[in-house]
Amino acid sequence: MLPKTMRAAVYRGPNDLRLETVPVPRPGPDDLLVKVAVCGVCPTDIKKIQYGTVPPPRIFGHETAGTIVRVGARVHDFRVGERVALHHHVPCLDCHACRHRAFAQCETYKRTGVTAGFEPAGGGFAEFVRVLPFVRPGVVKIPARNSFAEGAMLEPVNTVLKAVKRLSLLPGDAVLVAGQGPIGLMFTRLLQLRGLNVLATDLLETRLRLAKKFGAKWTRLAQSKAGNPASKVGPPRPVLDAAVLAVPSDAALQEALHRVRGAGQVLLFAHTKRGALTELDLASVCVDEKDLLGSYSADFTLQREVARLVFSRQLDVRSLITHRFPLEQAAAAVALAARPTPDSLKILVGDATE
Repeated sequence: MLPKTMRAAVYRGPNDLRLETVPVPRPGPDDLLVKVAVCGVCPTDIKKIQYGTVPPPRIFGHETAGTIVRVGARVHDFRVGERVALHHHVPCLDCHACRHRAFAQCETYKRTGVTAGFEPAGGGFAEFVRVLPFVRPGVVKIPARNSFAEGAMLEPVNTVLKAVKRLSLLPGDAVLVAGQGPIGLMFTRLLQLRGLNVLATDLLETRLRLAKKFGAKWTRLAQSKAGNPASKVGPPRPVLDAAVLAVPSDAALQEALHRVRGAGQVLLFAHTKRGALTELDLASVCVDEKDLLGSYSADFTLQREVARLVFSRQLDVRSLITHRFPLEQAAAAVALAARPTPDSLKILVGDATE
């Protein structure tokens, strides 16, 4: 017998996340109802919570894994008791954007298909979520040997793999990955698995040591926020064929454009704040034929490949998870993720004890 109410961290306005009692979502005949085990804290949710970019009330959290507790009468591909990782955005695969594989620009994709109530917003910061039928193709079953935490990491890994596939690189090419937080470390490992030589940069020595374990060939301290030259770690700077910016740093962008050789590529992954402007030497794009690219959100057609990488532990995400908070401390989890410490990487919310 399912409860009628549940706990949820409800967004009520900028920097206002409250633990409240709300109704358990009522699944329809084509829906799944999932009991949440864990949910990762994503930078996109942090920005919405901090800056109030969407109207309240909402229940955020979209890097979600849990157990199916109810299956709609018309659902035949899932069963009660199965452990699953959710995917909250799935495109129509038929519109102009989808035909160009620009899935994040598809109007269907922009709808959120996992909800714990109010306007659908992911819902993972709650005890139960309803999975709507149009995103059910993105749901992945978690193998018995793998944890809920690994399942929750499929969505962020997907976003990184999608971005990696946007780069036109050959084995042996050199790639700068600026920023070695959880996303940057995923880039480092996925690029290394493809035979690329990675130069990893970060402000923290601890993260550079971890980058080595994730496959970086070279590591170097980035410049401090004050702009003073920082010491170098490792050999002289290699010639770069591409650069990935996993931090929203204009200084890193300017350095990347300067250091990438002609016909190279610079990919923006963290510049998601509207209205952010910077100066560019446009001749570097035109005359030097350097490509400036962007990549945003996930590609559900990559789910099978992502699941193989994560569940086989070729990309072992377990060492990225440094902190877990119970649901009632979701606001503290968001605060830590927004202002990470030297020992914090990926933050999870949820009451799973695995």
